[in-house]
Amino acid sequence: MTAKQLTLVIESSTSDCLKRELADFSAFGKETIVTSTEAATEQVLKESYSGCDQVRIETYVNEFWTAKQRAANALHEISYRACFKPQLPRFFIERLTLPGDAVYDPFAGRGTTLIESALLGRIPIGCDINPLSSIMTLPRLNPPTVDQVADRLSHIELEDVDENPEELLTFYHPETLKQICSLKKYLIEKTSSLDWVDQWIRLVALSRLTGHSSGFFSVYTLPPNQAVSVDSQKKINQKKNQAPPLRDVKNLILKKTRSLLKNCDDQTRHTLTGIFSQGQFLTQPSDSIPEIASNSISLVVTSPPFLDVVNYAQDNWLRCWFCGIDPAAVPITIARKVEQWQREMTKVFLELARVLKPGGHIAFEVGEVRHGKVKLEEAVIPCGIKAGLMPLLVLINDQKFTKTANVWGVDNLKKGTNTNRIVVFKKE
Repeated sequence: MTAKQLTLVIESSTSDCLKRELADFSAFGKETIVTSTEAATEQVLKESYSGCDQVRIETYVNEFWTAKQRAANALHEISYRACFKPQLPRFFIERLTLPGDAVYDPFAGRGTTLIESALLGRIPIGCDINPLSSIMTLPRLNPPTVDQVADRLSHIELEDVDENPEELLTFYHPETLKQICSLKKYLIEKTSSLDWVDQWIRLVALSRLTGHSSGFFSVYTLPPNQAVSVDSQKKINQKKNQAPPLRDVKNLILKKTRSLLKNCDDQTRHTLTGIFSQGQFLTQPSDSIPEIASNSISLVVTSPPFLDVVNYAQDNWLRCWFCGIDPAAVPITIARKVEQWQREMTKVFLELARVLKPGGHIAFEVGEVRHGKVKLEEAVIPCGIKAGLMPLLVLINDQKFTKTANVWGVDNLKKGTNTNRIVVFKKE
């Protein structure tokens, strides 16, 4: 048997082992339901599938990772709209890669795949058109110590202010807003020379801008994965008869720093330090990534924008203000129709097929939209096939998502996303 033949046998065995494990999976007391997903095959693809109008893919339904909150490394505890749990990328990274392999996320978001990859000793490669993504991700791949953050904060004077956005007094006490504006000025003036400690402070400040507890800079508002408008916050304040309390910005940044770093022991830091310099992050469209070499990625784990479900620019307007970013200048794709979404995803898949190693895999999470009436797992399968990838299986992680549902005042399994729906592709 040649080396190439042996490699193909091993790769086939990996895929077969994954299917068997999913079929037999019962770690959380449930048995896997094995069914199928059918996707329409366009005329140009029929020749590859014996003239069939439908492609049928094995589908595995179970609770494949824990529904418990905060069950992963605390470094992940940065909120971002429509992000998935760290257990999702971990599930595939552990089964489809080895330490030292490159793992890529073309829609990096808050950086969940990249952080989890690095923690597992894999090389994190990321891309996102939103500059907030790198701001939120890179500091957690190379975190400072609590003492370093405390020392830096002690040397930052929060008295120098050159703006006074009065509309933000809807969220903040006047003295708190002064501290925030001063910190913003300090960070923006040092943009080209921010070291890893300043970058960490900026990240943590972003995570504290608004929220629903005394751990945030703001008065009570909606969860920190999005900022409501000024008019909406006025209504919340009136309804709750509340006024913004005084907050100590430095103390809250240090408190959150301690929380994020509580699992960063010596071994974790050693792992992250050894991986960080090998990683890569691009801020650009993910359908053109010449900076990433062909046949270099072992696994892609990602979740793309879902049709018109999430308005990332609107949700992040306050974070963009703090970082000096014009959200209107960030060309995030918000597809209104499935056909438009498919066209955009096909462009991305063509690049994924190029950078993926032969035998490599893609775990493409599409959640669920429009109360489950639109099944994006069916829509995305033809996109991968057009790029020359083989759809291997569909995994549906079905569990109760109670925390966010409760915060938003909706019943679980009635509104919002209730399942993770992941299509796994393979490059042959």
